[in-house]
Amino acid sequence: MRLGHLGYAVTAHRAQGVTTDTAHAVVAATTTRENFYVSMTRGAHSNHAYVAVDREDYEHATPHPGDNPNATARSVLYGVIQHVGAELSAHETITAEQERLGGIAQLAAEYETIAQAAQHDRWAALLAASGLTGEQVDAVLDSDAYGALSAELRHADANHHDLDTLLPRLITARGLDDADDIASVIHARLARATIRPAGSGRSRTPARLIAGLIPHAGGPMAEDMRRALDERRDLIEARADGMLRGALADKSPWTASLGTVPEDERQSTAWRRAARTVAAYRDRYQITDDRTPLGPAPESTSQKIDAARARAALNRAQSIAHKSTPAEPARQATRTLPTPRL
Repeated sequence: MRLGHLGYAVTAHRAQGVTTDTAHAVVAATTTRENFYVSMTRGAHSNHAYVAVDREDYEHATPHPGDNPNATARSVLYGVIQHVGAELSAHETITAEQERLGGIAQLAAEYETIAQAAQHDRWAALLAASGLTGEQVDAVLDSDAYGALSAELRHADANHHDLDTLLPRLITARGLDDADDIASVIHARLARATIRPAGSGRSRTPARLIAGLIPHAGGPMAEDMRRALDERRDLIEARADGMLRGALADKSPWTASLGTVPEDERQSTAWRRAARTVAAYRDRYQITDDRTPLGPAPESTSQKIDAARARAALNRAQSIAHKSTPAEPARQATRTLPTPRL
């Protein structure tokens, strides 16, 4: 932290009780809420925060499943606000850890990490059969961009695209000999080609999405991998159900935008399925703003995709609720006749 009129850097702890004209604070993901408050209240005229989102983690060779590669200033600041530095009781610590591990953000990260490992052989075989040489396949699998490509392949598969036909066409359409990173090039081509689900109109099959957000990992894989994925799928679905039930029971303001739960059983089931996706989106991205169902505009690419799915689900819930609401009977117009003269 740098104090304007003093002109030197101090820690937030040492800045307590100090007042200056302007204050400039460097905020990282590890900053606590208490220190952030001190840092942002020292300046009498202005307080500025510089949020670090790209700090290297030299202690881990590979990312932790809970890491967020799409961290933004907003998401880091949200985490800081939630990061209480005061020591918690044993009960509070256990409750907080259970909430973190049981949240959709963590479960989805675990699902996607396991899916990448479980589908590795499938995607390697697909790449080899799509016109790449053995050396090119190895380069793709070793690329830093392979994780994104693997996720894109899973997205396309969940949207019912025929990858056995599509991928060879994308790879052979243009040469790859001059590509700096073949995995990145294939990923970009695949993303453009599968921006919409396969099929059109009434022939379009709904995407296989967990809680309406997370693409299902299919295809052949080891049995233990399939069990691990199924367990997390069930936990994500149960968490989304619980979040929706709790919000409805508490009459959270954001649920008003969903409309009234239909009385008809079939309509109610469809409404709850759509509403659950909105609840899952809020939980995954830790949205606490009750004024709007989807919170602030997304910043990362992955959140923008999920936000579009959540928005579509919100529109479905509203449409179902509107159709199930009986229309008010039209009031019959009355006309007063003049009193006849006697």
